[in-house]
Amino acid sequence: MNYLAHSLLSFNDEEILIGNFIADHVRLNQSKHLPERIQKGITIHRKIDMFTDSHPLFIKSKRHFYDGFERYSGVLMDIYFDYLLAKNFHRFSDVTLPEYTQNLYTTLNNNRIHLPDSSQRFLDYVLQNNTFFEYSKIEGIELVLKHLSYRINHGVFLNESLPLFIENESKIEPDFFEFMNDLIEDVKKQSA
Repeated sequence: MNYLAHSLLSFNDEEILIGNFIADHVRLNQSKHLPERIQKGITIHRKIDMFTDSHPLFIKSKRHFYDGFERYSGVLMDIYFDYLLAKNFHRFSDVTLPEYTQNLYTTLNNNRIHLPDSSQRFLDYVLQNNTFFEYSKIEGIELVLKHLSYRINHGVFLNESLPLFIENESKIEPDFFEFMNDLIEDVKKQSA
């Protein structure tokens, strides 16, 4: 899952959220100085990733991208699943996506002291582009995929996967809903 899902799966716990946000930017041995709950957020993030990567519906959804994007199919599904989450946010939250993202941005911005430099740079990008809200639009996802393509610099343009996603969205979306319910249940057990 990508950043929006990780934040939602922090269940309004600010420190878990911070850990979830920075997890891809720190090694576990680099987090020992952080508060215990932030460390737990990092651990939860990694468990979410392991659960996601091994879930049969996530694996099934990745197959739609094997023609031309197999190597990046997991990354693509993370982002497309965040699009489906953002597009259907009302099914997973009592607050609207704009309200949720503004609260999220405020929380992350107020906790910069705990963010490594790479997370702070990413947060600046997110704030500048309203990225987590833009996940709810195909144009926003296209921009995220373009920027990611330039960042990984492998000569692959991930935004060119968009026609495959649009063609298969009606097949992927029901699998996403079932997967998301499984994931929420699993994370709630871990957080208890």
